[in-house]
This record gives sequence, C-alpha cells and structure tokens, in this order.
Amino acid sequence: MTDTAKYRLLVVDDEPDLRTLYELTLVREGYDVESAGSVEEAWQLLAQQQYSGIITDMRLPDGTGLDLLRRMESAGRLEKGIVITAYGSAENAVEALKAGAYDYLTKPVDLRQFRAVVASALGRVPPSAEAPAERARERAPEGRVDRPRSDDGRRGGDSALGRLVGRSAVMQQVRSLIEKVARSMAPVLVQGESGTGKELVARAIHEVSPRSRMPFIAVNCGAIPEALLEAEFFGYRKGAFTGAQDDRDGVFQAAQGGTLFLDEIGELPLSMQSKLLRVVQERAVRPIGAVNELPINVRVVSATHKDLAAEVQGGRFRQDLFYRLNVIQIAVPPLRERLDDLDAIGTALLARIAGDAGVAPVPTLSQEALELLRLHSFPGNVRELENLLHRALALSGGLVIDRGDLDLSGADLSDTRFEVESVTQAVRAPTTAEASLQPGALPRNLQAHLDGIERDILERALERHRFNRTAAGASLGLSLRQMRYRMARLGVVVGADLGPERSE
Repeated sequence: MTDTAKYRLLVVDDEPDLRTLYELTLVREGYDVESAGSVEEAWQLLAQQQYSGIITDMRLPDGTGLDLLRRMESAGRLEKGIVITAYGSAENAVEALKAGAYDYLTKPVDLRQFRAVVASALGRVPPSAEAPAERARERAPEGRVDRPRSDDGRRGGDSALGRLVGRSAVMQQVRSLIEKVARSMAPVLVQGESGTGKELVARAIHEVSPRSRMPFIAVNCGAIPEALLEAEFFGYRKGAFTGAQDDRDGVFQAAQGGTLFLDEIGELPLSMQSKLLRVVQERAVRPIGAVNELPINVRVVSATHKDLAAEVQGGRFRQDLFYRLNVIQIAVPPLRERLDDLDAIGTALLARIAGDAGVAPVPTLSQEALELLRLHSFPGNVRELENLLHRALALSGGLVIDRGDLDLSGADLSDTRFEVESVTQAVRAPTTAEASLQPGALPRNLQAHLDGIERDILERALERHRFNRTAAGASLGLSLRQMRYRMARLGVVVGADLGPERSE
C-alpha cells in the first residue's frame, strides 16, 4: 500500500473534461478519488463517508464552492478544502481562504502546482520542495532557517506556542487563533507593538501546521538596504550583475515547502511592494538575471507594529497587497493589557535567562518586585521585561530578585536587547567607558556608565561600517529607526563631511 493510497479525495466540478483531468492527475499520484458535479451531489457523498480533502470549483450549478465549505464547517467536517477560482480573481481567493479553505488555485490550473498544493494540504512533503529545503539549511540569505522539528513538536527546547505564556482571555484567544489558522494556507498578518512577541506567534503558526518539518525563514524587512531587497527576496543568477559570481537563492526559495515570516512588512518601499504582490498572487519568483519564473510553495506570515490601514490611506502601502496579506489578522496584546500574566511571564523568562547563563537555582521575583513591575507602563512590552530581568539577574546575587534590583528610573529598554548586551560586555571584556574603574569597583552612576558603554559600541560599529547607519544598526540587531534614536539620545554624531546619502 503506497503512502498516498490511504488518502481519499473528492473532486467537485461541473465541467466533465476538467473533472476528468483532475481525477487522472490525482490517481496517477496514488490517491483514491471520487467526483461530483454539484454542491448537492458532493454533500450526498460527504454524508456517506469521510474524505481527506475536497477540491472544488468556485462556480457550480447549484451554488459555489464557498457554500460547500461553509456547510462543511457548520457540520464540523475536518476535510481540507482547496478552491479553484477563475481568472485569478483576488476577491474570490481571499473569500475562499476566509471561508475556511486550506488553499486556492487559479485557472488555468498548473498541474505541478496542483499536485504540490494537494500534497501540502494532506501534510505530505511535495518532492519539488525537498531539494530547496535542504539547500535552505545551508544558505538562508538574511534570514533565519529552522531545521525540522523532532517528533515531540519541539525545536531544541520549548515550542513557540508553549512560550506564549499567560492565561488571560486575550492570550487564550491568540493561542486559539494560532491553532485554527495553522490548518490553512491563508496569509496571516500579525499586528502588535514592538516587543509583544509577533515572531513567536509566527513560529507557533509554523510549528503546529502541516509545514512544521520544512524551513521557517524570518526576515526583517526594515534591516535590508533597499538596493538589496530584490536580490535577497528572489535570489539571482551568476553574472546578473557585478559581483554575482554564483547562483544564489532568495528567501522565498529558501522557505520552499515551509513558512516565510516577513517582519516589519510596513517598512517595504512601494517599488518592492508591487513585486511582492506579484509573487504572492502568482506563487512564482524570477531571480535577477533569470528568464523563467520558478514556482514556489510557501506560506507567508507578515508582521508590523504600524497601522497598515492608515498606511494605505496615506499612500505608503499598496491596498491590493494589504488585502492579500491581511486575510487573517492576529492582534498581539501589549503587556500593559495583560498584567495578570506578569507573574507567569516573569517566571518563564527568568527560567530561560538563568538556563542560558548557567545559573542555578533559578531566582524568583518577590511580591514587592512584582508590585513595582505592575505599576510600570512597559512601552517595550515583553522584550522590555526580558531585558529588565536580564539586567536584574546580572546585578543581583541572591535567589530572590527584589524591587531594589529592578531599575525603572527612565531607562529605555523598549526596542532592543542592547542594555543586556552592555552588561554582558561589562562582565566579559573591559571597554573604553569602563576602563577608568578600578578592578572590583562599582560605578557611582549605573545609568551613565551603561550609556558610556553603549555610546562606545555605537561609535565603533559606525566606524567599522564607514558611518553607514543602516549597516551599523543591522550589525547590532537594530533597525535604522532604533539606531537614529539611540544616536540622538547618546549624542553620537557621524562625520561632518558625510552627506545624507552616504550616511544612510
């Protein structure tokens, strides 16, 4: 018995020629296939037995494929639905995904893509995705690729879904949405302030989806210089431009068969937005210097801290791309709206921080420390809390972190782990800013001391990257906006002879 023989599929189409084409294609793949020509005929077959998946045309004599999907959802049916729409209608495709379809295809149907989508819906790895996935583990450009998970659903530690700590109603809703949307191919837009855990949500969607054994590629759209965006996204061919000495895959090819997470999607320039829209619509990329497009099988999850609807109104974000990416939206609540979870989050963060640092036993937060944290507005959300606990653990020596170990005196920890890195630098290797301290001495003004360390590192990064703020910030894990903010706060200036073009 073949791997595919255990899958029974139902094809619903009122055109006999097309129905036969789909049936033959699936039978050659080893599937058990039945067919119907209308909504009612399909429903009669569904009433008699269970199927692994349904492939239905959008327009049928007695209704639409969406009517069938909605009827199945109301009845609690578990079959994956794939809808075939005519003429690449964006509205039909979005409606299909919102109605619960796993994925959609457009006419005329590309049979190679047809086979890949069916395999993906059934949790099988399409053969065409295996080689790119292997290459992805060797050369994921400007992104991070996760290796396949182990059988217990974890990747080198707790799962992403397990790390979304908290029992508040809003977090329960987020987890419920993650488990629901993971079953389909619908694009997801994760909306939330900086530091709320948007990437963790994206990873959780990937880990509980049928794509969990394929790559997860995370890309910060705001960290890639505009001139390099097309090459990083779509790849290039040898000789396409000066310096292109070999073929190179882009992030879409690297994520083949898996999930591509586009963080800070609102930072993409309009010129790149139009190219991204075509890729999302056509499911194919053309590397720079290539003649033909390459089909891709990638789920796109985007994230932003911006109000993209307002960006559309302001002409800074394409409306058609917004509708394509915003099929399902998950709003990640800020920490100030779920302070009931503060104790659980703090405990989980301390356990992870202490584990990474090799500290045992794990320190705990006193009730006084928790009360102090509850009074804080947390503009940097969970990331700020994590950085605060990093610093408290580094500076306290006891088993209990008390309110005196927490420094909330105006330090901005909202957008980066820089404060933590500064403390680590102070422990491991003396810098210019701390050279004046005698061994074992403590600074009289901790904040000023840390500012000095941060200023020194910013200046060295700028010098190393020839005062290019974008490149210097990226080397430190900072966006250009974050780099500018810190330079302004610390009084760091670039050379007076540099114009705005060179400095950016």
